[in-house]
Amino acid sequence: MRTKPIKWQNEGMASNFESASNSVISAAAALKDGYLVAFPTETVYGLGADAENRQAVNRLYAVKNRPANHPVIVHISSAFQVDIWASSVPEYAYQLSQHFWPGPMTLILKRTEVAKDFLTGGQKYVGLRVPSHPIALALLNEFESLGGKGVAAPSANKFGAVSPTTAISVREEIGNDLNPLDLILDGGNCLHGVESTIIDCTTANPNILRPGVITSNMIQDFINKPLIGRNEKLKVKIPGALKSHYAPKARVVLDSIAEPTDGLIALFDIPTPAGVHRLSAPRSVEEFARELYESFREADRKGISRIIVYQPQGNGLAEAIRDRLGKAASC
Repeated sequence: MRTKPIKWQNEGMASNFESASNSVISAAAALKDGYLVAFPTETVYGLGADAENRQAVNRLYAVKNRPANHPVIVHISSAFQVDIWASSVPEYAYQLSQHFWPGPMTLILKRTEVAKDFLTGGQKYVGLRVPSHPIALALLNEFESLGGKGVAAPSANKFGAVSPTTAISVREEIGNDLNPLDLILDGGNCLHGVESTIIDCTTANPNILRPGVITSNMIQDFINKPLIGRNEKLKVKIPGALKSHYAPKARVVLDSIAEPTDGLIALFDIPTPAGVHRLSAPRSVEEFARELYESFREADRKGISRIIVYQPQGNGLAEAIRDRLGKAASC
């Protein structure tokens, strides 16, 4: 019998994994019993359900208001679990998993019979990821020790809204939709702040479908294989691929002049005009990514109606930031 779960963990647990161990045990048991668990990853917070439990996954979709044909990523504890969920895995995908996992990378692979339509949006592919956050890994290992095979975990927010990067933001976003036996694990602020790189591994050469911390140069340098586009007749549905996504309630405007009462997100060397609310002044692209979503949420908390964002330039992580900003600005 599992211990009574605590829905909200103290913020003091953010950096102390040992103090969170009892909560991880309760959370794994909750997942096995069919409840939902929001947990930290190095990218954003995920909302997890037993990936084999149709009822639990359906409830996850309901909490998020997520369309049934929109797939979710299955989180596993290690690359050794890939063959449970995926078949016909190319050698380069194994190489990527061994090198970049645990880490902010999702691989799209041909699914086995374990991956059902209610996870994949009806398509013949499944997305797999091994997160590197210690609480996420502990939760996955504990869940697997109870007989679980993987945790379906999209971001812990309403569909199309801003992904949460703190436990407080999870509670604000979906807390009212969770029941008393669901859990939120507090792992502090997320390290990277943007979602994982998604790589299509269903063809002879890999293709990045969503940019992230793991960049095209990193991938190509490691496997010595060119990245090429897939056949246009084969459409792989992935999380965050809609034109409009990652959006706060405020209107996001890119690279425009900030006016009084606007919010502003820009690198630290860009001055703040009079009357403008400075939401973030990051000193690096990494800090920009880490602070972006929480800055969006801060604007909504303050009732700011328009956010001006000066986009970071360059490749790599800057490209991932521009991808998220472009979708946020399309709403």
